[in-house]
Amino acid sequence: MSRIRLNQEYRNKIANRMRVHLEQEDTIEKQNYDNLKADQIDINDNAWKLAEKIVRRHYTDDDVKMAYHLQNKFENVDTIAKDSCFHFHYMGEVASRDYDNKPIMEQKAIESHFDFRLDGSIDVDNNDSYSRDDNGYSYALFRDELKAQDNCNPDILIEQEGKDSNPHKTKYTDANNKYLGDKDSGYGKEWNDKYQLDLIGRNYCRDRSIACTKDEYMFLIDWKSQKGKFVIAHHKWIKSILDQMKEIKVGLKGYKYLDEAIELSTELGLNINEAEIIRTNSTGLTIYNPKNLADRIKGMKNKREKTREEKIAERVLYEQQNESVN
Repeated sequence: MSRIRLNQEYRNKIANRMRVHLEQEDTIEKQNYDNLKADQIDINDNAWKLAEKIVRRHYTDDDVKMAYHLQNKFENVDTIAKDSCFHFHYMGEVASRDYDNKPIMEQKAIESHFDFRLDGSIDVDNNDSYSRDDNGYSYALFRDELKAQDNCNPDILIEQEGKDSNPHKTKYTDANNKYLGDKDSGYGKEWNDKYQLDLIGRNYCRDRSIACTKDEYMFLIDWKSQKGKFVIAHHKWIKSILDQMKEIKVGLKGYKYLDEAIELSTELGLNINEAEIIRTNSTGLTIYNPKNLADRIKGMKNKREKTREEKIAERVLYEQQNESVN
């Protein structure tokens, strides 16, 4: 029986199937992403409860009620509105120099910007009210929802890391942002409606910096840091897959026959056969293949917590697989 030549169509099908397989593998990187993702609702809710407490200590419920009364009574009064971002500060000691250039410690307001919007900045060192996270957090948090959409790609920022703006990147970021929505629609509206308060004063939160304690301030800094760790976990997980896919595509490009590509897939833990590749289009192979669909469903089930020994054994196997690819 003659061997089947490996054409570009077959290479693409196998590569697509391998990408799905790698995303389903229970690696250390994926576990870290999943664990941190499970914490995100709680850390946001806890941070918000504290922020609300700080704000209401400064702008009391009675103050808000009076502000609304005046705004409704007088046409020229516009003093209250809902907002989701704040500047908080506490008085602390910072290193400085006196007139003789001697080191001293002086009292100074230590301030930071805290943005609870879905696309709010997670940079703990950036105090700019207009700094945004470029949607890295929302893409990581709603990855499953975006993956289920035909024209969306939650990993696009990682795939395009280091590259200039281009039509391919713009196509998917626009589609992602449209699906997630904003203050008027979708997940963006649902998220932002949950995390907003009535505030008195100007529209710019820097103009109404609110005092808090050092412990409260550090708690909120840690909240931003935890969100940042989640984004990094998403990046590390997908980057590990992209690195593997790079090697896989090099291998597929060098093969002449379909059975060679299938042998590679088998060695990497993915069992497919020639009939699947020949008879199924790329979409069907990726989504509707019974084995793949079963794997996706199994991945949704709750599983027992693995022991330390099991995790170590899986890590060793994972590294061995990487070595075999390289």
